[in-house]
Amino acid sequence: MRVQTPKCAHGAMIAASERRLDFFVVGVQKAGTTALHEMLSRRPDIQMASGKEVHFFDDETINWNEPDCDRLHSRFSWKPARVRGEATPITIYWPNALERLHAYNPNAKIIVALRHPAHRAFSHWRMERERGYETLSFSEAIREGRQRVTASSNGAHRVFSYVERGYYDEQIERLPGLFPRERVHFYKANDLFARPRETLGAIFSFLGAERPSYAIETEYVTPVPSPPARMDDGDLTLLRGEFEWRFDRVERLTGVSLLDWRAPDYEEPMRSLV
Repeated sequence: MRVQTPKCAHGAMIAASERRLDFFVVGVQKAGTTALHEMLSRRPDIQMASGKEVHFFDDETINWNEPDCDRLHSRFSWKPARVRGEATPITIYWPNALERLHAYNPNAKIIVALRHPAHRAFSHWRMERERGYETLSFSEAIREGRQRVTASSNGAHRVFSYVERGYYDEQIERLPGLFPRERVHFYKANDLFARPRETLGAIFSFLGAERPSYAIETEYVTPVPSPPARMDDGDLTLLRGEFEWRFDRVERLTGVSLLDWRAPDYEEPMRSLV
């Protein structure tokens, strides 16, 4: 697919021809990216989009041979000396979205949150059930329900991709051909909630922002007071078989240890990700 550099025109202050967002949180869905968006938004030296998930690079209604970035850029004020970014976690999964992002700004910094893919899938399914988009049980959705994804025109699906979005290795291996390793930061969502100061500090450093001297607010990192809804053991076993053989490759690609994910009794230490 031919992807041209977008013709981006909107507003004043910083010339439209010079405008580019500095960083993007590209995934994964249901991995605490809303919490990260809120935490980054509190920084005076960082500006996040007004409202999370602009859904620009995954928008198939845009003419990607001659795209216009007005809808993306209108979500920001363009005063100088601020780092700007946005978080749309479908970006790493959706076909051609990363390539479009690279055409927009090949010097962008990329942030990828990782969550245990089996627990991510269950959380994704619960969200779609609550929204009224899903009628199948989780057991059905991760088995015969996957035909809804493979039958889609581009092999991807915004709603029913519970299992497919967990193929992190296939998604991440696209990044080295687009962005140099030093411009990509990976972290585990469970670390954001278990060790927020250390994990956020690394993200701030990656973005070139100062580490905060104050204590990080924890309304998004409150420990779970009671066990959340759980997967059926058979479903968890099925998904572990689907995903765990990929962990070695994910570790090689990211440099992030997934040792804790391999434990059969792995628990997630957060509330807002369930």
